Amino acid sequence: MKLVWLRRDLRVDDNSALIAALNSNEPVAAVFIATPAQWQQHHLAPIQADLIWRRLAELSGELEALNVPLLYRQVDRYGQAAQAVSELALELQANEVWVNRDYELNEQRRDALCEQLLEPHGVSFKSCHDKCALAPGEVKNQQGEYFKVFTPFKKAYLKLFYAQPLSVLKAPQGVSWPLPSSLESWRFSKQAAFDYPRQTSQAWPAKTTEIIALLREFCQQSADDYKLRRDFPAQAGTSKLSAYLAIGALSVRQCLARLSYGHDVLSEGRQVWQSELIWREFYQHLLWFEPKLSRGESFLNWGKRLAWQRSERHFDAWKQGQTGYPIVDAAMRQLNQTGWMHNRLRMIVASFLIKDLHISWRQGEDYFMSQLIDGDYAANNGGWQWCASTGCDGQPYFRIFNPITQGEKFDPEGEFVRHWVPELSEVPDKFLHQPWKWDGVKLLSYPAPIVDHKPEREITLQLYKEAKDGN
Repeated sequence: MKLVWLRRDLRVDDNSALIAALNSNEPVAAVFIATPAQWQQHHLAPIQADLIWRRLAELSGELEALNVPLLYRQVDRYGQAAQAVSELALELQANEVWVNRDYELNEQRRDALCEQLLEPHGVSFKSCHDKCALAPGEVKNQQGEYFKVFTPFKKAYLKLFYAQPLSVLKAPQGVSWPLPSSLESWRFSKQAAFDYPRQTSQAWPAKTTEIIALLREFCQQSADDYKLRRDFPAQAGTSKLSAYLAIGALSVRQCLARLSYGHDVLSEGRQVWQSELIWREFYQHLLWFEPKLSRGESFLNWGKRLAWQRSERHFDAWKQGQTGYPIVDAAMRQLNQTGWMHNRLRMIVASFLIKDLHISWRQGEDYFMSQLIDGDYAANNGGWQWCASTGCDGQPYFRIFNPITQGEKFDPEGEFVRHWVPELSEVPDKFLHQPWKWDGVKLLSYPAPIVDHKPEREITLQLYKEAKDGN
């Protein structure tokens, strides 16, 4: 008997742990343990919690079709989850518990505890590297160490990636077996307890067929234009598949395979999307090798010396989309209302928080996680530290996004800004990204800029110089 513990791998096909268990030709059960108190500590967004719940409902039927019952429990924290899984394994008389590895520190400790609890009973704890197409430790430099810069990582990654066939495995049929009546209370149902705040995610399909259709549609219709369109938030130029990668409804292998399907040579647009997927891998690998990232520490040690301001007024204005800088405010309102933000805008608003308002990237990181449907710790941390210039292969500290010119460049006709900031609907294009210069500004119910970008940029340069110099 095999027990598969599902976490952020909510799919049937190309699920390494599930397929390994099914290939044993023994009965298989799957279990998901909700941990609301732990999720609260990790700032899980209510919209992502809703997508997880909806995905579980779909997954339950998909697993049943393979003769795999989906079992479910809710506890508070990870330690209790490890205990619940070990107790379930013993009641099922399982000889193996299978998982796909998570790379965050708390999650690694959770798994170590479960393995410790199972060992005295002779139950093996089996783990797979499933989250990445190439597992941490496979992509190393000539010194046998992990890469700290993305471009050489990508070069080495692609060399390995193309040297071996890409396998996307279909889950086989499992052995039919009766769930013991004593465990019927464990069987997943839509009436089960799920005591975590939820915000509707109905705009995001949860069925596997619909998710795969979105992947195919993007690769067939949009991938070739990805480089040209991806930076313009008013256009539907991105895949919007990140939410499914974050909860494991899609695997990165499925994305990479579909991207190259029917293409011996990738177009420039496809290569750029492939590169974005490799950035995701890069950040996952870093998390594995650097536990300090899970503890909220800067990758670069001098980052701890940065002096941050703690203006709640400025932080609240940023969160609410009331900074007086239209592209920043439009982006934050998109996030708050939809649970998603365009990637170019994530960089713009992060740079603004860190280098115009001098507020710690950690506060922005936590707020993003609390709102994003595609919240993923590794990618979110990597992105924020990139913008803060404190991360592995981060943006140089002297490169600071100008919120005015960024808006003018990537929303030149103001279509995105006018949609999310309707107060500015009548402002002419010429003044849209700096409306305080328009004669009609007094008629607007829109705030004046809370800071002046130019002097704040100079302050940032000095603060970073002092931190790097050790002053």
